[in-house]
Amino acid sequence: MSRKKEYSNPLVEQRADPWVYKHTDGYYYFTASVPEYDRIEVRRAGTIEGLRDAEPVVAWRKYETGPLSANIWAPEIHYIHGKWYIYFAAARTTETKEGLFDHRMYALENESANPLEGRWVEKGQVKTAWESFALDATAFQHKGVLYYVWAQKDPDIPGNSNLYISEMENPWTLTGPQTMIARPEHPWETIGFSVNEGAAVLKRNGKIFMSFSASATDHNYCMGLLTADEDSDLLDAASWSKHPEPVFQTSEENGQFGPGHNSFTVNEDGEDVLIYHARNYKEITGDPLYDPNRHTRAQVLEWNEDGTPNFGAPVKDGRK
Repeated sequence: MSRKKEYSNPLVEQRADPWVYKHTDGYYYFTASVPEYDRIEVRRAGTIEGLRDAEPVVAWRKYETGPLSANIWAPEIHYIHGKWYIYFAAARTTETKEGLFDHRMYALENESANPLEGRWVEKGQVKTAWESFALDATAFQHKGVLYYVWAQKDPDIPGNSNLYISEMENPWTLTGPQTMIARPEHPWETIGFSVNEGAAVLKRNGKIFMSFSASATDHNYCMGLLTADEDSDLLDAASWSKHPEPVFQTSEENGQFGPGHNSFTVNEDGEDVLIYHARNYKEITGDPLYDPNRHTRAQVLEWNEDGTPNFGAPVKDGRK
C-alpha cells in the first residue's frame, strides 16, 4: 500500500468553514469564512498545498444595510451547468433573537471560465418553505438531478437547525418537496446549541455519504455522518441513516479543538482529502464565533474495508 500524503497544517490560517473544489481545469478553488465576516474571497492553486500562498480575490462584499449586511458566513463554490456559483449565508444584523441569528441563504453566479475573473451576479435569496434562520447550503448532482442541502430552523422544532434536502429547478431555485433528513438528537449534537449544519457530500462505493457538523462552535464542535444508498430516493428521509457517534471530534492529544464544517476533495494522487477547520487551543475568550483562529486544515481520508469512510482523528499541526 502506498504511503498516504501528509499535509502541513494549518493549510490556511484564520479561514473557517473551508470549501475546496477541484475543477476540470486542474485547479483547486478555495473559499471560506473570513474573520471579519464582511466579504467572500476565492483563490486557486494547482495543488492543495499551493492554496496556502495563493492570492485571494474578493468576489463580493457585504452591503452597508439590509439583508446582506452582516455575518457573511460559509461560502461554497460550485461549478454547475457550465457556470460558477457561490452559495453563502448573510444576515441583517449581528444581533440574535431567542438565541438565533437572522441569516438567509443567497447565490452568486459567474459565467467566466476562471471565477477569479469576470463578474459575480447576485441571483437573490434561495427561498425555502419558511422564512427562518437558514445557512450552510451545499449542492450536488446525482443521476442527472441537482440537489440542495442546507441547515434551517423549523419554527415548530426546538433547537437551532436541522438538515434539509430539496431538488433544484436551477442552481438558485428549489422545486418540489423539501425533506428533513437529520435533526440534533444525540448528546454530542446538542452541547451549547442543538445544531446540525455544514453538510458536505461524498459519493463512493455505491453510497452517498454526507458529513455535517454539530453542537456549539467551541471545542464541542464535531462532525457526524449520514449515509444513503445511491439507488435510494434521496428525498425520502428513511433513505438516510445517521451514525450514532461523531466521526470526527476534538483531539486534546493532537492539540486540535472543535474540528468541523468540512468539505471533501481529491488530491493529485487520487486520494480523498478532508478539508476542515479547527483551533489549536481549547479556552476561548468571549463568543467563539468571534474568535478568529479557526484555521483550515487538510488530511487524507481513509476507507474501511466495508467501504465506509474512516475519518480518524485530526492530525497535529506542523510542517511536513
